[in-house]
Amino acid sequence: MTKVFITGGAGFIGSNLAKKLIDRGDQVVMIDNFNDYYDVKLKQDRIKKFLKGYKFKLYKGDIRDYKFLEKIYKKEKIDKVVHLAAMAGVRYAIENPMIYAEVNVLGTTNLLQLSVRYKIKNFVYASSSSVYGNNKKFPFSENDSVDAPISPYAATKKSTELMAHVFSHVHGMKTTGLRYFTVYGPWGRPDMALFKFTKNILAGKSIDVYNRGKMSRNFSYIDDIVSGTITVLDADLSYGVMNIGGDKEETLMRYIEVLEKCLGKKAKKNMMPMQPGDVPSTVADISKLRKLGWKPTTRIEEGIKNFVDWYKSYYETK
Repeated sequence: MTKVFITGGAGFIGSNLAKKLIDRGDQVVMIDNFNDYYDVKLKQDRIKKFLKGYKFKLYKGDIRDYKFLEKIYKKEKIDKVVHLAAMAGVRYAIENPMIYAEVNVLGTTNLLQLSVRYKIKNFVYASSSSVYGNNKKFPFSENDSVDAPISPYAATKKSTELMAHVFSHVHGMKTTGLRYFTVYGPWGRPDMALFKFTKNILAGKSIDVYNRGKMSRNFSYIDDIVSGTITVLDADLSYGVMNIGGDKEETLMRYIEVLEKCLGKKAKKNMMPMQPGDVPSTVADISKLRKLGWKPTTRIEEGIKNFVDWYKSYYETK
């Protein structure tokens, strides 16, 4: 039986990952600081409702607190780490760069240092498709240069990749960074487009469509993201970074169309210019992860319907 330490356990990916690991018989220890970047109640409900009946250990604390983390490592005898805790989001980072540097870079360095000291077998961590910046080559490959981030968030994620490389090189620790591409699904983050679109369309309010709709993404359903993360966790690779995302590029307008169909309601669209720090297109080359036997299977028609069903149930809307 493997004991896995998940940082950001009350988060969207963290809670879903915990459920899947416990389902297959792993032991799970989690940490979360339940910050108010978005609705704290949603984070609490992921623990109380979504993970109801599941056995795990949850610590309330901050990854910036080295001494607190050390107590967990010392007490829990952890085998592997999945580090998902981070300040997320491109736009908020432009206004608040300092906290992104503290949480994402300092927090990750604390975990890497402790993972070396306590001989962790595998350290898998969340990077982001944001590291590619305004890359003009499609699809984005792990071999592409990522030396020109265009937001503080992206810069901190690139920094964590560099730090992991150092720890792998110097200490021989197994680290893999997963560059997640636009993750969505039930229990998702309220700052993401699907959540905001759904809320506004149901309320009869307009939705902000950036770059006047000329955007595309590899939208990645949560179940596929979790299965891919577990694939990498089990592989115990010596070092690397990997793209993880859907295998089909979808336009933002098509995404909205599918949502409208699922809601049975048309969106009032407020066509906006591009936001600072954002990019018009993110397309993933996922061949590296495919070689480990993983593939995404959920199309947006199914994924968005599942989200809408959850949203209506959770918020008790018709």
